[in-house]
Amino acid sequence: MNFKNQIEFLKQLQKNNSKDWMDANRKWYLQVRDEYIDWLNSMNIRLSSIDDDYYDTPGKKGINRINNNLMFHPNKPVYKDHFGAGFDKRPKTADFYFELGIERCIFAGGLWRSEPKVLRSVRDAIDYDGENLEKILNKKSFKNRFGGLYKDVKLTNAPKGFAKDHRHIELLKNKTFAVAQEFSTEETFKNNFEDMLVEAYLEMLPFRRYLNKAISV
Repeated sequence: MNFKNQIEFLKQLQKNNSKDWMDANRKWYLQVRDEYIDWLNSMNIRLSSIDDDYYDTPGKKGINRINNNLMFHPNKPVYKDHFGAGFDKRPKTADFYFELGIERCIFAGGLWRSEPKVLRSVRDAIDYDGENLEKILNKKSFKNRFGGLYKDVKLTNAPKGFAKDHRHIELLKNKTFAVAQEFSTEETFKNNFEDMLVEAYLEMLPFRRYLNKAISV
């Protein structure tokens, strides 16, 4: 799929970020949204064919709202500057996220600032066999693609119940266990872009499976 129509829509939306503009251009929005959903549907089928444990996530189920949540973030613009969607969205697990933006595209996955119970399960898993997670994170192809864990808020001290000299203390301090790979928007226009997404999905699978096993125990 060529995302040029979606990118142009997002550019114009950000220049005119208001409900009045959106209402006046509702037909255009529905067109680019439906095209995007169709593409998500095709990728959903492709990913399910390469992952036996894949959780069927049709485009309408995976796509995120384009409206910002102004109740909790009143200072944000009315509309986002990107189209976002999740794949393999099994409830209460680490899914795979795709974001198409004006200047960048993101492949990401994992757990973002999880609730205490989930976070405790991940930390217990790290306490038990954190070397397996470190092996995944330190794999050369994984590091080349994602760099490492997404840099987000971390505890300054050891989490409650864990020694400050724990062998995996730096991992345990994390509140977010996610990774991401960024691309320029121009790269989404390439013929092999969908192959790039599949490669990222497969590279991330062991990481997501580690987290999902941790929170399912």
